[in-house]
Amino acid sequence: MNRRVMDLWVGVFVVIGFAAVLFLALKVSNFSASSFATTYEITAKFDNIGGLKARGPVKSAGVVVGRVAEIRFDPQTYEANVVLKIDSQYQFPNDTFASILTSGLLGEQYIGLDAGGDERMIPAGGTIAKTQSAIVLEKLISQFLFNKASEGKKDAGAQ
Repeated sequence: MNRRVMDLWVGVFVVIGFAAVLFLALKVSNFSASSFATTYEITAKFDNIGGLKARGPVKSAGVVVGRVAEIRFDPQTYEANVVLKIDSQYQFPNDTFASILTSGLLGEQYIGLDAGGDERMIPAGGTIAKTQSAIVLEKLISQFLFNKASEGKKDAGAQ
């Protein structure tokens, strides 16, 4: 094989390697071509967002329909205001229910949207009125243990 052909093949493999590294970097950072799609923003208020992070997915029926754009704390109401960027091809009714869910037992947290039946849609800049905060596993375990401890005291007092 002549030297020029060998250099050409090395160059092709280097370009393919850079493309693969770029592809993996974009996948890991949740950055995709949909980041350039037209979106509209809506806000949801939660008492507790758990481990939800900006750029987290917003899903409806298991399909990613948007991303979490921003999370702010409201010092007047002591709630978290979560700004969602929804792809403009998806419209949701005014009575849509937003809840913070977890992928698997210890997976990432995301916002799940359950569409309602209202004929009017949430406008750009609108607010989701019905929300359910994240379920904090540590809180559930402590409540369970506290209840078990109080049952033990009741049983001991009855005898």
